[in-house]
Amino acid sequence: MDIMDVAYWPVAGFLALFYLYGGGIKVLRTRERLQPMMAWTDRTPMPVVRTIGVVEVLGATGLILPPLTGVAPWLALALVLAAALGFVLLQIAATAVHLSRGDRKIALNITLVLTAAATSWLATTWL
Repeated sequence: MDIMDVAYWPVAGFLALFYLYGGGIKVLRTRERLQPMMAWTDRTPMPVVRTIGVVEVLGATGLILPPLTGVAPWLALALVLAAALGFVLLQIAATAVHLSRGDRKIALNITLVLTAAATSWLATTWL
């Protein structure tokens, strides 16, 4: 096992678990149950919230399954990069939403951008 393998799995695993949970609750919970932890859902149509949740769950799956299943390395790399870079874009958009609402609590968003960027970099070094 290579050092990049050792580095990739905890970083990608954290990101995948975060988005599996966050995406799953966006898909399953009502607006009322989401609002205490996600204030932005008050003005966002629920089909949009649900779509974001599905995208997050699919992205999390894309970080973990391709390398685990042993699919063609070039395909695994493409899927992991698409998922990780998609999360970078998602969090940039999420940061913009927070800031547009006057919410300056964006430390989690910045952490997720950096984690997703690190995941994409780690994937390119070993997949």
